[in-house]
Amino acid sequence: MKNYIKYIGILALGMVACEPEFENPVDANDAYTSGEADFSNFVAIGNSITSGYADNALYISAQEASYPNIMAQQFAKVGGGDFTQPLMADNYGGFLIAGEQRANTRLVLAFDNEGNPMPKNLNETPTTEITNVLSGPFNNMGVPGMKSFHLFAEGYGNAANLEAGTANPYFVRFASAPNATILGDAVAQNPTFFSLWIGKNDILSFATSGGTGIAQTGNLDASSYDSDDITDSQLFAGVYSQVVDALIAAGAEEGVVNAVPDVTVAPFFTRVPYAPLDPTNPEFGPMIPTLNASFAGLNQIISAVRNTQEFDAEGNKIADTEFTIEFDPAGASPLVIKDESLTDISAQIKGALMQAGYPEAVAEQYGQQYGQVRQATPGDRVLLTSASAISEIDMEVLAAWMAVGLSQEEAGQLSVRGITLPMADRYVLTTDEVEILNTARTQFNTAIQGIAQSKGLAYVDVNEIIQELASGGIPYDEGTLTAEFATGGAFSLDGIHLTPRASALLANRMIDAINETYGATVPKVNISNYGTITVSNNVAQ
Repeated sequence: MKNYIKYIGILALGMVACEPEFENPVDANDAYTSGEADFSNFVAIGNSITSGYADNALYISAQEASYPNIMAQQFAKVGGGDFTQPLMADNYGGFLIAGEQRANTRLVLAFDNEGNPMPKNLNETPTTEITNVLSGPFNNMGVPGMKSFHLFAEGYGNAANLEAGTANPYFVRFASAPNATILGDAVAQNPTFFSLWIGKNDILSFATSGGTGIAQTGNLDASSYDSDDITDSQLFAGVYSQVVDALIAAGAEEGVVNAVPDVTVAPFFTRVPYAPLDPTNPEFGPMIPTLNASFAGLNQIISAVRNTQEFDAEGNKIADTEFTIEFDPAGASPLVIKDESLTDISAQIKGALMQAGYPEAVAEQYGQQYGQVRQATPGDRVLLTSASAISEIDMEVLAAWMAVGLSQEEAGQLSVRGITLPMADRYVLTTDEVEILNTARTQFNTAIQGIAQSKGLAYVDVNEIIQELASGGIPYDEGTLTAEFATGGAFSLDGIHLTPRASALLANRMIDAINETYGATVPKVNISNYGTITVSNNVAQ
């Protein structure tokens, strides 16, 4: 079956770069003041969004539109000093290590021969060589991919550690020395004011991997973590406190800190619906009666086993119908997914099928494939990476079915992702995994807000902004910024990072908090002056 998720339309492309003003900026003749804050040496610490990362890459124009750079331009009107950034070498994105390309170019919105819009990589060759180390210091200490505990990691900017995976290529190119730390390079500048936004990456990789990592609750040894694990909340709180103390000790007694938002509101987690299987689609609709008949026998086994084994948190038996597979001939059907939190009933499926006369190898393959199967629910988050996989044949699974004696046609029928083959864990963040994520985020934010209050720092609840974008949008004069993928204007084409316009919005909200906390009157920017996504057909084929 051909993939058809890609034809979910991206509408209103005429809105990409022509929305009117957000708000009337403060009149240029008004007197601006810094209040109790000293912006003469502003240093920003954070990860990808702080650096300006967008469209799945780091490139010059996005860096120039990073929220710290926008804020610094406004601080300059009240005594702020120069603000330097470790700019990439081009606007293509991607980078080289020892002359070899190691990261893809930025995403742009392209159109295929049938006029369908799709994000594609820009067809250019990166020119940023990571091993060409820049001479700092740099006020923007945003490092894509950095987690909270990496702020103290010696060798995180050492090119010799890249192959081992203990160095970050983005920090390698601007670290002051091979064993320098991000925090060390920040405080060495003796900042007078700081912004701090960390914690998002401590949960994000868990989310974008479909929950393949674990929550490292109670484990304070970050060196034992895998890349997709969630940082222990006590470790995070300790790191956060040390970072703030170090910045204050270096001279930055004033600053602004940001909360960790609910990342699952971003288009990366919302663009693909949990029930995308449309009965009016000519490639799927006619298959529904056959599919339902094929799953009928398996549903009997699942119902019999699950009815005795699955209970909710209060100990109540969960209805077995929640685990059976059925496609709706009159409405959209949910994807078939694998849920690793379910009791694995592979052995029971195998045993039942062998009793029914199936060869052992075939019965075992059925058990392995459907031992933790269910259909997706509204609480699940189907990842953007699944869009190109849904309804496609998994060639490895097809080969496995053929190896146990099925014909290629029969094997193919059992290997359709999301329909006859459960979507793998890496494509779906389940309801339980979302809860794990939000528990950690809440704990992180409790620590952030508590430290901000105790130190008299400005605090921005970024989650409120994200929720506003997702629930109707944020108006600005004649336009509205929303969380819709591609057309909403807030999120770049990777579905996670902000557009320049949304970065300007964030900068304004941070300026609001700064003005309120320190009695300043720093002017805000007109977000209409900042772009959103780029449309181009100069893309890799």
